[in-house]
Amino acid sequence: MSDAYTPRPEHKFTFGLWTVGNVGRDPFGEPVRAPLPPVDAVHLLAEVGAWGVNFHDNDLVPIDATPAERDAIVRDFKAALQATGLVVPMATTNLFTDPAFKDGAFTANDPKVRAYALQKTMRSIDLGVECGAKVYVFWGGREGTETDASKNPQEGLKRFREALNFLCEYVNDQGYDLRFALEPKPNEPRGDIYLATVGAALGFIATLDHPAMVGLNPEVAHETMAGLNFLHAVAQAWDAGKLFHIDLNDQAPGRYDQDFRFGAVNPKNAFLLVKFLEDVGYDGSRHFDAHAYRTEDLAGVKEFARGCMRTYLILKEKARQFNADAEIQALLAEINSDDGSMAAYQGAYSAARAAALKAHSFDRKALGARGLAYERLDQLTFDLLLGVR
Repeated sequence: MSDAYTPRPEHKFTFGLWTVGNVGRDPFGEPVRAPLPPVDAVHLLAEVGAWGVNFHDNDLVPIDATPAERDAIVRDFKAALQATGLVVPMATTNLFTDPAFKDGAFTANDPKVRAYALQKTMRSIDLGVECGAKVYVFWGGREGTETDASKNPQEGLKRFREALNFLCEYVNDQGYDLRFALEPKPNEPRGDIYLATVGAALGFIATLDHPAMVGLNPEVAHETMAGLNFLHAVAQAWDAGKLFHIDLNDQAPGRYDQDFRFGAVNPKNAFLLVKFLEDVGYDGSRHFDAHAYRTEDLAGVKEFARGCMRTYLILKEKARQFNADAEIQALLAEINSDDGSMAAYQGAYSAARAAALKAHSFDRKALGARGLAYERLDQLTFDLLLGVR
């Protein structure tokens, strides 16, 4: 591989234990790969050039581990981090696998389940901070319903809010340097999941007691599953100052959660996303929440991980070329040209400005007649991506 596409620590590429450790099970098929112990996963990620590794609590420590077993596992994991130089930027809690959470965790109807979810999350936060995490993700995979007759959605959101407020206070009380990131998803594994989109999560964050502590972890597949534009969602999160983390993968619209290798389905969408992140100066982790195809063995898993990072770096270079391309930039300048004639009407409202704008005469037909050259721009973009310019 070209040195230009070799991952380096400054790229901040990360994978979860659950990504390279995915055994290839699906609803209709048994596992095709052996489980990958956490220490082995750390060494695999170091081998392929990743910067960091993230985990759910039970990716690292089994849910039924004794305190002594927990301490031994964490000791060995931290030793592997030390030996390889990998870091843990993000951690999260598994509140979706165990049958106790079949009706949700923070939003379950049973108050005992809700209390257990808080207990489990506090312990998981302690574990994440112990390993160095600065971001803590909340994916509410079971926070929802199959039938809305079972749960009032307003009550569900009230319970969700109460839990996050509690946990924010816990983090502050412990003196942890930690931010929370909500991960929206519309469906699967539940029929309908609360806080289904980035916009819904942003509205919810504003209702919390500590909104500054809570941001977003948008995922390519989750917005795309619902037929939404992921780039727009990321831009909205960034504009709000809430892009605390990001999950990169790929997905065909309208399908189940596929978690394909980054860029595997729609390279143009992936390019525009990478270009946005690089242009605005996003400095967080580039986390690949994806899985190798079920057809792959361990060697294929390594190729999958290398491919995610290589694709990002190729698209980063393409973004640089796009920004330096004289013809593309001249076309963009033409599309966005401003002769200054509207300057008097731009900016903050004033009564005088509003009156002047109401009195101005526009040539409506001329406004509608102008061609915008977007077809040419899109083809130039396509040509650049395919390497013919």
